[in-house]
Amino acid sequence: MTSKSQKRQEWLEKAGILTEALPYMRRYAGKTLVIKYGGHAMGDDSLASEFAHDVTLLKQVGIDPVVVHGGGPQIGAMLKRMAISSEFVDGLRVTDAATVEVVEMVLSGLINAQIVTAIDRAGGRAIGLSGKDAGLIRARKLRRTRRDPDSNIEKILDLGFVGEPESVDPHVLDALKRTEFIPVIAPIGVDREGQTYNINADTVAGAIASALGATRLLLLTDVEGVLDKQGELIPEMTVAEARGYMADGTLTGGMIPKIETCIDAIENGVAAAVILDGRVPHSMLLEMFTEHGSGTLIRAG
Repeated sequence: MTSKSQKRQEWLEKAGILTEALPYMRRYAGKTLVIKYGGHAMGDDSLASEFAHDVTLLKQVGIDPVVVHGGGPQIGAMLKRMAISSEFVDGLRVTDAATVEVVEMVLSGLINAQIVTAIDRAGGRAIGLSGKDAGLIRARKLRRTRRDPDSNIEKILDLGFVGEPESVDPHVLDALKRTEFIPVIAPIGVDREGQTYNINADTVAGAIASALGATRLLLLTDVEGVLDKQGELIPEMTVAEARGYMADGTLTGGMIPKIETCIDAIENGVAAAVILDGRVPHSMLLEMFTEHGSGTLIRAG
């Protein structure tokens, strides 16, 4: 009797989960969700499989997910194997001609294909793209400056073939929305002269979310979300509050550019952005289909 009782309780709990999720499934049906996928979630085989199943489920319940992936650790490993040295400046990889070829090979080839295959195995239908396909991402060279501490003179940093989106043409993604295919995009762009650029995946995800008018931009990270000065999770904030947290030093390091990406996306038409922990199984489903959500949600006001 105990075993049957336990089984019954498990079924009731599952029914409760479905009941809670159903209104959210209806709310987001037909909406576009842009997901930046990277970090530990992409490097762990179990989490990668769960991610593929979750993306497939999102598509199957009527949401249109678009995946933009990173690949920094994999690029670093390939450069090391090929004895190509590289360095970082302000968190960005200096990308010379030899390095950009490796970056494109790893992102558009190896990693993109792995994600597409994983989604296909999970029962979905994925299609691999890069920003170079169908003119999706027109890039321009990223300009960064640094102030010399001795002379106080601002100097221009040359990061090589590191770019940023100049424009996004969403026609190919709009066409795929009417199909069963899930776009998986490598963050590579090309300028007007045909030069290839390596672009930060968060930045690409934000630009694509803006171009599509996405209902959500999800940035999967290796942290719980945005933390306050006491190390506690901030579950929700407005754009104004986010700017305040940057000004008072609550936000530091790599979280600042992520928040800036979220703010830029929201101010360009994205309904809301979420920074969430990709190490937590099914964190995307918890965010989209439960009342309490997951991570930190940023909204306009």
